[in-house]
Amino acid sequence: MKQILFDLDGTLTDSGEGIMHCAELTLEHYGLPIPTRTEMRSIVGPPLKDSFLRLGVPASELDNAVEYYRKHYLAVGQFENFPYPGIREVLSRLQAEGNKLYVATSKPEAMSKNILNHFDLAKYFTIICGAVSDHNRSTKEQVIEHLLSQLDSKDNLVMVGDTIYDVKGAAYHGIPCVAVTWGYGVVEEMQNAGATIVGSMTELYNAL
Repeated sequence: MKQILFDLDGTLTDSGEGIMHCAELTLEHYGLPIPTRTEMRSIVGPPLKDSFLRLGVPASELDNAVEYYRKHYLAVGQFENFPYPGIREVLSRLQAEGNKLYVATSKPEAMSKNILNHFDLAKYFTIICGAVSDHNRSTKEQVIEHLLSQLDSKDNLVMVGDTIYDVKGAAYHGIPCVAVTWGYGVVEEMQNAGATIVGSMTELYNAL
């Protein structure tokens, strides 16, 4: 029996359109230039504050920028999203075989549960763990730490994600990572950081 931690955005669901759209609205609000869609892909996965700071939002405005973003994301963006084809079957098969499945995401926890329930994916996961607004749980390392604190056993853990943040967050806790290529990360970065790279749902199941 394995204990498998799944990232959400870019791993279970393709949420890029909604995230990028709401990020563009936020940058426009601050009068900042809008990067190309290719460049905007890098905003999917990392904590929002890190991305907005990198894209020119003043440090003093980061809390307000995130609040502005989330207002639009809650209204529309969270459902500009869809599960990756085949992921439901992989989750169902892994669960039926007795593995314990969890979600560890930098997306706010309540929002993550809402999205997973919307797509009827929540039923596969024993624990859904995401970020909270008190700043004590925002990075991938912190989210994973909180999830691990709820487990009776730390044996046979593996992380599944799509960015370097997932790979490094897992490595910080000594957890190996399987990195998928259908998300928003840079494959070479993840591979160099020690992740096992998979490019299809069949490869993902076999790796797990």
